[in-house]
Amino acid sequence: MTEESPSPYAAGAAYVDGRYMPVGQAAVPLTDWGYRRSDVTYDVVGVWEGAFFRLDDHVRRFRASMDSLRMTPAESDDEIKEILERLVRLSGLRSAYVAMDCLRGVPAPGMPRHPAYARSYIAAFAVPWVSVASAEMCERGLHLMIAETRRIPPESVEPRVKNFHWGDLTRGQFEALDRGADFAVLLDADGNVTEGAGFNIFSITGGRVATPDRGALDGITRLSMIELCAELGIPCEVRPVSAAELRDADEIFACTTAGGVMPASRIDGRIMGNDRPGPISVLLRDRFWARRAEGWHATPIDYEKADPGIGVPAATG
Repeated sequence: MTEESPSPYAAGAAYVDGRYMPVGQAAVPLTDWGYRRSDVTYDVVGVWEGAFFRLDDHVRRFRASMDSLRMTPAESDDEIKEILERLVRLSGLRSAYVAMDCLRGVPAPGMPRHPAYARSYIAAFAVPWVSVASAEMCERGLHLMIAETRRIPPESVEPRVKNFHWGDLTRGQFEALDRGADFAVLLDADGNVTEGAGFNIFSITGGRVATPDRGALDGITRLSMIELCAELGIPCEVRPVSAAELRDADEIFACTTAGGVMPASRIDGRIMGNDRPGPISVLLRDRFWARRAEGWHATPIDYEKADPGIGVPAATG
């Protein structure tokens, strides 16, 4: 590679079952159950200004998800952290979306066709930072709607274990498209709020913040919001939130690794406040990024560290 040649990792770097490669070359076998049966769990951690945010929390949750699904990849937690950091170094990205997956393979020939006999393995990648919502959506506030589609119940698929069972969330997103909204919020069988497609939901009524206690992922950004409410002296409750409460809320915001804190301005067509993000939501959003800039829960990346054994990949095709 000459000095003029772009890095093969400029679009992102990937790791699949022990091997590193440019993200565009990453693939998993079509026959593996991780692909064919969505027998996979995952997590996503953000890199902002050269540092991971809450890396230990994300890897801890990832391990808990793997344990819940009886997945036992070869890599330890410390090795997973090193893989993720190496991917960011390879890409050179200062702001990145970094995903870690654990997939189930397929039983070897002659073994029972049961997941207990299928090896699990790690795949991961780092690509440029992505956000669930566009800059324009975040500026004016998200336009949300409550979907008719109900969330898969925890008794069937536990949402605290991150998974690829997005059929309900995807259907809800098409409902939002048909109704001119940005995103859908799904309810559970009892009519209580759960989550949206990749984000947690908070409602604010009378100065009190609330977020669902069941039927949604225990998001890391959600945890950060709960911590910041305590820091700022804002009452925050983790409890059931009904559809009626959400529709009548003074303010609503969503939060996720891929986007941070995203205030809403409309719910089911109703305009909240002055059709812009509300004051408490904005306070929490600004505080979140200010604390991030201070190094809150940050794990800096050593971009100068050498990675022996990883060079420019051979040309393919």
